[in-house]
Amino acid sequence: SGALNPFIFYLQVYQLLTDLKQQRKESGKTKQSSGQQNLNTIMYETLKYISKTPCRYQSPETVREFLVAMKDHKLTK
Repeated sequence: SGALNPFIFYLQVYQLLTDLKQQRKESGKTKQSSGQQNLNTIMYETLKYISKTPCRYQSPETVREFLVAMKDHKLTK
């Protein structure tokens, strides 16, 4: 169960990034308030930053494989 908690966290981050990408695509189709424009800028900058890191290769499968490989090492915080 200990290895499951980090997996859930990383999977949630992956899902958030996937959702942000989808929202960004959809937000370009409508007129937006200044608040929405600010949010779009934040989403854009976040995705731009992450696309320059190894995170861009992350998927649920790679997170799962990593956690399984590390489980026997009994690493803690």
